[in-house]
Amino acid sequence: MTVIFSKRCEIALQSVLFLSAQEKGQLFNATQISEKLKVPKEFVSKILQTLTSSEIVGSKKGNSGGFFLNQSAEHVRLIDIVAAIDGLDIFHRCVLGFEGCNMSEPCPVHDHWGKLRNETYQMLSKATLADLRDKTIHKLNNLYDINLLSKQS
Repeated sequence: MTVIFSKRCEIALQSVLFLSAQEKGQLFNATQISEKLKVPKEFVSKILQTLTSSEIVGSKKGNSGGFFLNQSAEHVRLIDIVAAIDGLDIFHRCVLGFEGCNMSEPCPVHDHWGKLRNETYQMLSKATLADLRDKTIHKLNNLYDINLLSKQS
């Protein structure tokens, strides 16, 4: 688990990256996604419901239904997924949880965290799913033996 994101957020990022690496319009149910990513189905199902209400992911009901990327991969940034699942508080509060942490009354890691926080926020705000498509395909193919082909969308 990462230091700044919840487990839910990690799975959300992985699930949306997985969906973005698929051909447009291809549907996957929560079981298929959880099996491909080797994460609990219950997490995937609830997370995808949340992402559906934020319109990052779309869903189709029924036997042949499933989840799909609802927006163009060029328009979805990683920060959008983080905001939908964890919110953006981590970028506005003390990483150690101290009340009143600020420039005049900093916590022990305030200066270091401030730089990391800003760099992390910038990276998440700039990176779109389309930017990460080839790296996502490479990672999923190697890590999970999914065998996605690198195709331009």
